[in-house]
Amino acid sequence: MKKLFLTLTVAGLVLTSCGSDNTSEEGAAKEEAHQEADGHEHNHGDHDHGSSEAADRNIEAGAESNMADPIIDAYLEIKDGLTKDDKDATAKGAESLLAAFEAFDMTQLSGEQHTEYMDIMENSKEQAEHIVKSPIDHQREHFEALSVDMNDMITLIGTSKALYQDFCPMVNGGRGATWLSESEAIENPYMGAKMLDCGEIQNKINL
Repeated sequence: MKKLFLTLTVAGLVLTSCGSDNTSEEGAAKEEAHQEADGHEHNHGDHDHGSSEAADRNIEAGAESNMADPIIDAYLEIKDGLTKDDKDATAKGAESLLAAFEAFDMTQLSGEQHTEYMDIMENSKEQAEHIVKSPIDHQREHFEALSVDMNDMITLIGTSKALYQDFCPMVNGGRGATWLSESEAIENPYMGAKMLDCGEIQNKINL
């Protein structure tokens, strides 16, 4: 897959605007709590979505295809639920995402696209299934992996939607993570009300 990487020259400014955070310590405590709540340790899929490579991932998309748009709409529904700290709305968005994948017409894909799409779909569905049943902090962890999948899918298939790829430097123990938004205004799904405007636009898609 064609992947472009963007050096985030604004990272220092974003860190200043977002303030300091003890994400590493909080992350360990949250994961322990999640494991106790769910009764087992979750598998977050094959993506190394905690890596700086995933955080810095840039995407290239064209408006030639709207095939992925219902999937992206469902992803944005998940994002909106997280920005509002609404666990139930987030879970509903994940259910919409599962339905969108079921309705997707794979016959329109080329052979090469089909193989890669299947990998993206399987991992995305795994993240969505966890989002449906998880507490909100764990929903956010799976959303991070899901955002990598959405980037990959748009690179693979394209989209007719106008989107912003945003970046938050505070998650992942300071390694950062990206998400997609339909709005120019920063509304951070990883922080919610705690730090809603933390982040920076990293890339614009079809804008």
